[in-house]
Amino acid sequence: MIAADTGAGGLLLRPVTEADLPLLTGWMNDPAVDAFWELAGPPERTAAHVRPQLAPGGPSRAYLGELAGEPVSYWEVYQVLEDRLADYYPAEPGDLGVHLLLGPPGARGRGLGAVLIDAVAGALLTGTGCERVVAEPDVRNTASLRAFARAGFRIEREIRLPEKRAALMVRGREPRRG
Repeated sequence: MIAADTGAGGLLLRPVTEADLPLLTGWMNDPAVDAFWELAGPPERTAAHVRPQLAPGGPSRAYLGELAGEPVSYWEVYQVLEDRLADYYPAEPGDLGVHLLLGPPGARGRGLGAVLIDAVAGALLTGTGCERVVAEPDVRNTASLRAFARAGFRIEREIRLPEKRAALMVRGREPRRG
């Protein structure tokens, strides 16, 4: 669990449970979300993606982000060395990767993504012993690129993953600028 104060209220990242799958299915079926997550479809499709991350001890964990008690985001936090992303840059032990989905349409387009990313990256960098947090948003997802940049991530380079062209973005422990 991760808890952080943000300018938008208290953020709690708690592990996803089976009971959260209907909510996540609804979010995945939003066309704006599906454009980048490509998980629209029946509940079984969402469950097949999320359930492996619910098992204890796996390299990736799924979290529901609640802001002031309301669910607003879905997160995947993963160990990069256990992920294919490690093949695309010189990953180091302890590097953590993040994926973020802002669920409700009202949570998008108002700067909330940057606030949440900043809080989560800061918590991971101070509370887990990791030295770097990385992300690989689709280069077409300009809102995501902006949010990660405003949260202190820098683009290292563009990479070609099987399903997308991505911006490899990194935030380390060094002090943030701007």
